[in-house]
Amino acid sequence: MLKGKKIVLGITGSIAAYKACLIIRELIKAGAEVQVVITPAGKEFITPITLSALTHKPVISDFFSQRDGTWHSHVDLGLWADAMLIAPCTASTLGKMANGIADNMLITTYLSMKAPVFIAPAMDLDMYQHPTTQQNMERLKSFGNTIIEPASGFLASGLEGKGRMEEPEKIVDFLNEKLRNEDNETPLTSKKILITAGPTYEKIDPVRFIGNYSSGKMGFALAEECARRGAAVTLIAGPVSLRCDETRIRRINVESCEQMYQAATQAFSSCDAAILCAAVADFRPEHVADQKIKREKDDLVIRLQPTHDIAAALGQMKRPDQLLVGFALETNDEEANAQKKLQKKNLDFIVLNSLRNEGTCFQSDDNQISIISADGQKDFERKPKSEVASDIVSELARRMSAEAKD
Repeated sequence: MLKGKKIVLGITGSIAAYKACLIIRELIKAGAEVQVVITPAGKEFITPITLSALTHKPVISDFFSQRDGTWHSHVDLGLWADAMLIAPCTASTLGKMANGIADNMLITTYLSMKAPVFIAPAMDLDMYQHPTTQQNMERLKSFGNTIIEPASGFLASGLEGKGRMEEPEKIVDFLNEKLRNEDNETPLTSKKILITAGPTYEKIDPVRFIGNYSSGKMGFALAEECARRGAAVTLIAGPVSLRCDETRIRRINVESCEQMYQAATQAFSSCDAAILCAAVADFRPEHVADQKIKREKDDLVIRLQPTHDIAAALGQMKRPDQLLVGFALETNDEEANAQKKLQKKNLDFIVLNSLRNEGTCFQSDDNQISIISADGQKDFERKPKSEVASDIVSELARRMSAEAKD
């Protein structure tokens, strides 16, 4: 987490300097304290007044304050910070950093920095691809700095767009993940987590199916949260339109319960834990028509048969060193039904949500859950699914940490 972290944000003279405002907003929203250091060229693109209003701190640009002559200590900044982020970073600043040319406050701060340094380059394609720029970046990497690679693929031609600074939200996510892992704040680092998400579709004929309203948002939020905490995630996703950009997530797309069952049972043995968030159909048509069924009579009967119980199957497979988390979506007798499912399917804990909580569950961006285990029940307030995912993963991490100590 970035909460309480002290971040020095370096801004250079790039057209992307305006995006620094978005980076500051994301950092502060995550609970970080931000001190901006800007180059003289950077002030040509964005005013210090704007940056100061966002950070609630005076912006540092010169070695001495123009107001009262106070000396700005780059050494003190290097000791104060938990991390330094230079975004955007021009080719000129890259070259100065790589060669120790300390001709402005930003470079002297960089050279005095004791904390990890993250660099988000921003320039046009030719400058980015030039051997000098590439050599400077490799040299900076060899010094222990982290380069947040520029975004690419913005246009259909593929390489066009390379060199453009990565988007602010992704930069902050990247920083969050790296600092979290370096602080060893999570027992999920290097763990393998299996997650199922979304609905399943059970075919009636080539154009019709039995399904449900699941959007997959909760499962995808869980996958992203686990990945942010350092886990390698296998995400088995039913038919949804969601994307996941985390590099730690390996996505397997499926449609039916049978396909999800095969993928889950195959992957689970090599995982440390599984979170079964998918809304799997309990029944499927006994027979699937080869051609579209025509409307010929009013009393069409579709005979159904049970699908695989994925949670029960993994519960039987589960080893003592594995954890298994289930979900229960109920409309009545919620706690009692969840308790039965917890015991019957050999789950370590179960996440209960109810359709009686309007504006949560299917298609919603919010959720309201209870976590039920042999230890008791924890009730949570309604909140965005991204925050709900954090609550669930924190419970999983707590149990992993307890097992490691045992």
